[in-house]
Amino acid sequence: MPSLLHPQYLFTLARRNMRRAWLNYGFFWFGAVLVGLLAVLFARWANQAQDEFVHVIAGRAWLALLITPTLTALCVWLTRKYFVGSEGSGIPQVIAAMHAPKRRQLIPGLFGLRIIVGKIGVGLLGLGAGLTIGREGPTVHIGASIMYEMRRFYPRVSPQLERSLLLAGAAAGLSGAFNTPLAGVVFAIEEIARSFESRTNGTLITAIVVSGLVSVALAGNYLYFGQISSAITPHASFVFPVLFAAILCGAAGGVFNLLVLRQKRWIPQRLLDIRASRPLVWGAGLGLLIAVVGIASGGDTWGSGYDQARALLMEQKETVGYFYPLAKLGTMVLTYMAGTPAGLFSPSLSIGAGFGHVASALFPGASASAVVAVCMVGYLAAVTQSPLTSFIIVMEMINGSSLLIPLMATALISSRVANFFTPPLYDALAHQNYGSVSEDAAAPGDEDVPANEDAVLAAEDAALPDRADDAGESQDR
Repeated sequence: MPSLLHPQYLFTLARRNMRRAWLNYGFFWFGAVLVGLLAVLFARWANQAQDEFVHVIAGRAWLALLITPTLTALCVWLTRKYFVGSEGSGIPQVIAAMHAPKRRQLIPGLFGLRIIVGKIGVGLLGLGAGLTIGREGPTVHIGASIMYEMRRFYPRVSPQLERSLLLAGAAAGLSGAFNTPLAGVVFAIEEIARSFESRTNGTLITAIVVSGLVSVALAGNYLYFGQISSAITPHASFVFPVLFAAILCGAAGGVFNLLVLRQKRWIPQRLLDIRASRPLVWGAGLGLLIAVVGIASGGDTWGSGYDQARALLMEQKETVGYFYPLAKLGTMVLTYMAGTPAGLFSPSLSIGAGFGHVASALFPGASASAVVAVCMVGYLAAVTQSPLTSFIIVMEMINGSSLLIPLMATALISSRVANFFTPPLYDALAHQNYGSVSEDAAAPGDEDVPANEDAVLAAEDAALPDRADDAGESQDR
């Protein structure tokens, strides 16, 4: 009887254990590390691109009339020529990949290395043009693409495995972009998966944790917008600012969604014909309008709007004027109409902060920081109609646990107000661009191949001797 310490048996056992560890942990951990690393790098590059544009036009605002239209047209050309599928924020693509009936045919064209390059390259070029672009939505798309590419290192890829990878990558991307791990989990459940599946929850949370650890290691454990400037203890009178903020931001978010989703109803047919036949002229024209608004606003509408939102949260009231949120909303619509990579999260939060600036002037007895915070939640919830994600993400960004109830109430009311005018933006865009989006988490056939490591190992048992007598017989022969 061969010994259990037979060298071939020990080698086989070690091989199987290493393989099991890779399929169980290393496979997902490595992908999550890449997501966290690229999220931090993309954030740095985005800030540098935006700062470079501001530096170039400093004291020479008229240069924006040349730079912005030219680079916008270039972004349109690159997106249409080489990076189809990278347009917009990227979240509708993830939703379509999870729920659209023809998702199996859509996924290869919406995720992968080409999309990562396009999302980063064209997105940075757009920020260098002064467009109203957020990097967080694109980071979600990048995270999903990175995890999708990880399937190449798995021996047997199933539809369920692909879904798990996309979901985990999207959540890890949002967590890494904002340093908000809890919001990443809620976002994946509320916006992307629409259910909590026991098969994917471990993968999801592991990816978020690992991505978050990489982000913290490289960028530090920071608050995205910083600690709000005053200790806030809401009282009964704060009900009125909350109601006003919720209704105002809900209506504004609904208007934004209508402008984006119903373009054919309010854009003249002649301009629609130009968009279809001469896309570069269309892009240059939009860039020119964005430049004009940027110059008229004194430069407030350039980029993501992060600096303006942060300043308003810190109660630096002279930072922007009262027309800022409308101007920023306008450039955000124009940027999205160009059809290039462009995220919505940061600009939406900045627009909400602008409405908070207006609302705080109407309620001077309330904390300006608190009013700005609830308006940020209200506008984001109105646009996305994902109230849980909206209030959690802002609460984590500003360490606003003292505002928990006002943030929750504003998010819920704003999303309901917006729903009177328009469906959820990301769902509607997924439906418009990629076909109807079903409510089922998985269609028939999505579980046709087991996605767990035990099934993979069991399928390969015949080729992997794992018993001492097998090892001994092999050695004897």
